[in-house]
Amino acid sequence: MNIFKKIEKKNFSFISQKNNLICLLIIILIFVSDRISKIKIINHQIDNNRVYINDFMNFDLVWNTGIGFGLLSSNSDLVYNLITIIIGAIIIFLIYLIVKSNFLDKMLFSLVMGGALGNFYDRLVYFAVPDFIDIHYQNFHWFTFNIADIFITIGIIMLISKDLFLKNGKNL
Repeated sequence: MNIFKKIEKKNFSFISQKNNLICLLIIILIFVSDRISKIKIINHQIDNNRVYINDFMNFDLVWNTGIGFGLLSSNSDLVYNLITIIIGAIIIFLIYLIVKSNFLDKMLFSLVMGGALGNFYDRLVYFAVPDFIDIHYQNFHWFTFNIADIFITIGIIMLISKDLFLKNGKNL
């Protein structure tokens, strides 16, 4: 191996480590912001009712035993545990994808991972996920969600959009 290949390999290794560190920071920032928001709303609603923000949004705590936006909610321990195991497997797969992907995909998978870890933590600690952002118009209410759900959704939409509209980093 000549000197240039050694230098190139070291530079690639350094860039790869730097990219992984950036992704880890994104995951931690999302996880921490999600935890803080959930702790604040849980503590607030122990003694109070919903928080009125405006005519279209309230903060109102709802405990979700299903997946994102309350889908697949169930009172069955078997269903809950099965969903939790599947989410754990998805998190392990996300780790693999983050390690093996290019930098843009690493960033997008990190958005999903940060949110997934936030909700997974709640499933293990509270046996439900605290959702509290209530978007509505008059009597129509959208699914109640949380900060983790926002980042999961943004990451998935951006991954899908990237795959639909970009090919090898170039516009179609």
